[in-house]
Amino acid sequence: MTTAGPDGHAEGHDWPGREASRFVDAGGLRWHVQVRGSGPVLLLLHGTGSATHSWRDIAPRLAARFTVVAPDLPGHGFSSALARERTGLPGMADAVSALLRTLGLDARFVAGHSAGAAISAQLALAPGSSIRRLAWINPALLPFDGWPGLLFAPLARWMARRPLVARLAAWHAQDARPVRRLIAGTGSTLDERGVELYRRLVSRPGHVAGALAMMAGWDLAPLLEALPRLDLPVLILVGEGDLTVPPAQADTVAARLPQARLQRLPGLGHLAHEERPEEIAAALQRWFSG
Repeated sequence: MTTAGPDGHAEGHDWPGREASRFVDAGGLRWHVQVRGSGPVLLLLHGTGSATHSWRDIAPRLAARFTVVAPDLPGHGFSSALARERTGLPGMADAVSALLRTLGLDARFVAGHSAGAAISAQLALAPGSSIRRLAWINPALLPFDGWPGLLFAPLARWMARRPLVARLAAWHAQDARPVRRLIAGTGSTLDERGVELYRRLVSRPGHVAGALAMMAGWDLAPLLEALPRLDLPVLILVGEGDLTVPPAQADTVAARLPQARLQRLPGLGHLAHEERPEEIAAALQRWFSG
């Protein structure tokens, strides 16, 4: 991996999994993607505001049995951003499909965290999909209810259209304390390395802008309606201490799926896979090897 991301910054010199990193041009974007291991292709999709670092302790464990592909989603980490009109769920899924085609890989298995779960479902529902099994970690698949639902998308769109918002958030993240509070607000506890990686991401205006653009274009209603057609085995891992996505939502999602298996994770929050990577990696390996 080169020491500079697509925007010329040099935060990647000691990025986790750097030896597996490459930059790939696909679908009109410059992608940062990590590929390692051999065997059936297992795609790992992070959530909004995260990046490949979130799989840092999981991907190497899975690479013993799978070809593990972990991209930075468009606008996140070191990947360039989609045009504003393509930042919704279908556009994100199409972009990931273009990346896989360029890599010459067909994903048989996909694990997605939070919004990454929604992208994986969209990929699996596409005609001709080669995906055979899915695993979701604290999936964000339901729209917000009530006033939060009415305000979320307009507010995100308002912020996404104002570059100053991203610059102010990035400047604020030069101090690790607000980043720690942000992580604590998810119900998770990370070590200092995990906090520092998020601080480095959030201190980059381009990353913040990419996350805001993704939220601004997000519409889950069509996916929710289509979920009963997702007739694949789906493992849903739910942190019981998740403060970002209410754990009870998993029951609603599972009820709409023909082949869902729900597994609760006591004591873990929204970033469960970063809190206990050994446990989550073992669960994923069992599921995708079954």
